[in-house]
Amino acid sequence: MHCLVAIDGSDASKNALAHAIDVAEAMDGSVTAVHSVDPSVFEEGGTEPISGLGDADNRLVIERLDDAEARGLDVLEKAERVAEEHGASVETELLYGNPVGTITDYAEEFDALFVGHRGRSERTDLMIGSVAKSIVERATVPVTVVR
Repeated sequence: MHCLVAIDGSDASKNALAHAIDVAEAMDGSVTAVHSVDPSVFEEGGTEPISGLGDADNRLVIERLDDAEARGLDVLEKAERVAEEHGASVETELLYGNPVGTITDYAEEFDALFVGHRGRSERTDLMIGSVAKSIVERATVPVTVVR
């Protein structure tokens, strides 16, 4: 069994990784951990500095792409350390694109997908959405959601 785990650095995603390792070990399988960086998000709203509070309402201010890539690689390195703590090894892959789309598309080559869910309130999920929920709705392989 080849398991894919979506990692975002949260405790929930670390728990998902640990669970996937346990399942893969029981099934004599393997684990791949992925993190997705969405380059399109970094360009929305323009590149000019915000000149006043009114501008901030119309823009999404996010770190630079190279910073996000570095953060993503750090998240994947931490996933490797978590796997080592569980006596296992994992493959890692940094993906580019909307996390829901890239992760579910990438998962088509795997037997199962594991994601963490942070357990935000229903109100928060309605306002900003839940990546885990969207992955469950879009995935074509079995998905296990871990808290």
